[in-house]
Amino acid sequence: MSAQIKRFDAYAKTLDDFRVRTTSGGLVTISSTLIILIIFYIQLQYYLTTDIEQVLFVDTSRQEKMNITIDICYPVLPCSYLTIDAIDISGEAQTDIVHNLYKTRLDLDGKPIASDVTKVELQRIPKINATQESSTTAHACESCYGAESDTYKCCSTCDEVKAAYRTKGWSFDPTGVAQCIREGQAVGLLGSNENGDLSQMQEGCLVHGHLEVNKVAGNFHIAPGQSFQQHHVHIHSLKNIRLNMLNTTHYINHLSFGQHFPSQVNPLADTKQIANASAVLFHYYIKVVPSTYVFLNKTEIKTNQYSVTKHQKPIHNIADNNNHQLPGTFFTYEISAIMVKFVERQRSLAQFLTSSCAIIGGVFTVSSLIDAFLYRGGCLFRQKMEIGKAT
Repeated sequence: MSAQIKRFDAYAKTLDDFRVRTTSGGLVTISSTLIILIIFYIQLQYYLTTDIEQVLFVDTSRQEKMNITIDICYPVLPCSYLTIDAIDISGEAQTDIVHNLYKTRLDLDGKPIASDVTKVELQRIPKINATQESSTTAHACESCYGAESDTYKCCSTCDEVKAAYRTKGWSFDPTGVAQCIREGQAVGLLGSNENGDLSQMQEGCLVHGHLEVNKVAGNFHIAPGQSFQQHHVHIHSLKNIRLNMLNTTHYINHLSFGQHFPSQVNPLADTKQIANASAVLFHYYIKVVPSTYVFLNKTEIKTNQYSVTKHQKPIHNIADNNNHQLPGTFFTYEISAIMVKFVERQRSLAQFLTSSCAIIGGVFTVSSLIDAFLYRGGCLFRQKMEIGKAT
């Protein structure tokens, strides 16, 4: 019975006395073993990673809110110049906005300025409320310069005077306002520096925080001047502001439209935009793509990705009737109707074992062919040397 089974042995063995071990064979064996170990390690690392499957489908979550997180530094533009507004596609201020935006005054080295007011919470756009400030010294009740109301009975800061004027729908001139003069917010106004030297801008501003807006097309912008709604039209008043004093150079440290997920790329993060002239308009056209990321444990993140196109243009004359553009930083975004869903998948163990066996078998097969070629070539060369035919 044993002899009959031996007839089916496809792996015939030779006697040890007839085996020949060569140096070339040892080198081939060592090299093939190293190659197998390296490729097996690469395969193991690949198996331990997760496979990301992408699925496209129509987004039906239009009633949800969208969170926008920003961190933008203006190195040579004071916080007192800057107003942040969120406008929907119709041109009106968005309603029901939840926000937590702040302005921090910086010196020219980019360090926060130690003053009475170190951080100013920005005013909510659609509902005019008093601006909240964190200050180390409380000022006495001061005048709102004729704009007093039930909401603004006292105005202890320049921003509160601006907000009171906005409530009334009046244009704002800070040149004679004691609060603005005290906070140093009159730099660059007409009459404060007749030469209009940009070097007089001795402060910068860091705008950071987040706002939650309706998930519809719109824009948010950071621009100089006082903004207000008049006859359902969004207006920026640049009265007494010299255009040649506005340097809109800015550094975008962070800009995202939702939570971060693995391997996400925010194209505007850590970018610098240098204004080569005064009063430059920077306009970013952003395409927001709703995204969902599902982890292996079935937890998911609903967020957004975006792509962006940038345009910049110097604004020379705002008084021109044909010019409806303002200097500043404008972000216009559109919401894609297609959602991308990323799903993490565990890689197949069977595929890993199959590929590993194929690699081991393939390397051994190729190495045996190389060893046989080297051995037979060496034998043939030695035979020719022995009969004196080697050249």
